[in-house]
Amino acid sequence: MALDRIDIAILDTLQKDGRISNAALAEKVGLSQSACSRRLDILENTGVILGYHAQLSNGALSHRMTVIVHISLSGQFEKSLTDFEAAVKRCPNVLSCHLMSGEYDYILRIAARDLEDYERIHKQWLSAMPHVTKINSSFALREVIDRTAVGIDPAVA
Repeated sequence: MALDRIDIAILDTLQKDGRISNAALAEKVGLSQSACSRRLDILENTGVILGYHAQLSNGALSHRMTVIVHISLSGQFEKSLTDFEAAVKRCPNVLSCHLMSGEYDYILRIAARDLEDYERIHKQWLSAMPHVTKINSSFALREVIDRTAVGIDPAVA
């Protein structure tokens, strides 16, 4: 879908304030409320907007530790990948999971309360996932940036 300058303005505004009212959004991007609502419907129905959510503080939820985990599988066969991905989606502490090229097959970002909690996650979840042959964990010392908004290039339009 080709995005025009109004679509980009809508997306940029929603990334900054997902709770903005349709009336305020319409005013901000220079549309009538009905035209703005139609644009939003199109952006949602075409998959440009995947959903709306609240960004929660891991620290406030007692998840003070972020762990970056590199996973190697026994092979990158379709069944191995499918089985692993189904299992990793069930682990509530996995914040993100990426299939990778290079030395490791997957990189996960995990939220844990503390080292003992991560040990539990490692034993109960990660080690039990199908086709896993190697797990390499790194512990984040401090979060420098965690963006929820992506820069929208006007050249996309």
